[in-house]
Amino acid sequence: MPHKITFKKSLIASALFFSALQVNAAGFQLNAQSATGLGRAFAGDAVIADNASVMARNAAAMALFEQTELSLGLNVIATEIDVSNASYQQQHLIAPGVGYSDDSNYSDAGDTSLAPNIHLIVPISEQFAVGANLYSNFGTKTEFDDSFVGSEYGGLTDVKSINLGLAASYRINKQWSVGGGLDIIYGQGKLEREVKVYSPINGQVIQSQEALNADASGFGLGFNLGTVFELDENNRFGLSYHYSPELEAKGDISFGGNTSKDDTLYMPLPDMAEFSGYHRLTDSLFAVHYSVQWIGWSAFDTLDSKAFGTINEYQWKDAMHFSLGGTYYLSNNWTLRAGYMYDQSAQDKVTSISVPDSDRQWFSAGFSYHFSNDSSLDVGATYLLGQDVSVTETTEMNKVEVSRITGTTHANAILVAVQYSHRF
Repeated sequence: MPHKITFKKSLIASALFFSALQVNAAGFQLNAQSATGLGRAFAGDAVIADNASVMARNAAAMALFEQTELSLGLNVIATEIDVSNASYQQQHLIAPGVGYSDDSNYSDAGDTSLAPNIHLIVPISEQFAVGANLYSNFGTKTEFDDSFVGSEYGGLTDVKSINLGLAASYRINKQWSVGGGLDIIYGQGKLEREVKVYSPINGQVIQSQEALNADASGFGLGFNLGTVFELDENNRFGLSYHYSPELEAKGDISFGGNTSKDDTLYMPLPDMAEFSGYHRLTDSLFAVHYSVQWIGWSAFDTLDSKAFGTINEYQWKDAMHFSLGGTYYLSNNWTLRAGYMYDQSAQDKVTSISVPDSDRQWFSAGFSYHFSNDSSLDVGATYLLGQDVSVTETTEMNKVEVSRITGTTHANAILVAVQYSHRF
């Protein structure tokens, strides 16, 4: 005789909401400020200053420009996200020991995103320069359709940001320059999760309930500081620091059968620090450059709601990027570049099906074609290779496990960028 199972909708939806918001804590930093940077895995990007996009990494490098320069670019980011060897189990609360289980593999959770950017540097005098830019520092998107078993762990996760930067630099002497600026950050996040109750007899969906629907956006104010030391025209170093604010995102949040109108989510973003070097041998056509970047992901400890308090706690860690690149000045018209980056994961003990994160390797190449001394077209491409990560996520209610999903995630990406730069 079939068992008749009844679920308390509000309780299970509330429990799954806390689990679902884990996915927003994965490392979602973007490196999409320029095509030249992408083509060298961003090695040396805080000091090379081959176009106006350098101000996004180090405002002090604006002091290296003698003419007004404008850079316009577009990055295309295509992610490949797979979930393999995955198993989903659901326990019935009314009848302990009775449940449902099934495979939960998925091969198309990635997405293709566009990230435009614009950078303008205007020298005011031999000592002062000012600049403005618009680009994105953070963003991620994954989407699982209705075929994914265990929809409370999948669904839609879409996080994006826009950074408006205003900066100035000052040349102290021939060796030292300093700079700084303000970052006005607009962020938007959308999360959708659904709970499906499966029949233990035939696996059919006998009940579904919206577990989460959150759509929030808001502004934050950050700042950045930097310095450049020029040993000579062929050897220089850059150091920069970016303070990222706690973003206050306002919007409607529905979960657990309740809706909070005009609620506020408080999401702390990570600070970043970067050291870069650039070295070109005298009369050589080749230059080597490198960067070490620190990203303070440990600041992303909790996600809080004004209406509901702490939504979830996280165990993320600070991460580092190490990149090495080379530039070959082939002729007056052609510049070739390549680079490699080792990119550490922001996740530690807590991992996620919906937004997989792992240590990554960047393999990058690019070129510039100079139409004249004042204009150039830049193209860059990167293949980002991730690692297999074992994931286990569970949902509990009153210390009783409601559901569990285990599996292996793997995320790769292809990034391609084009950019036009012009000096006036």
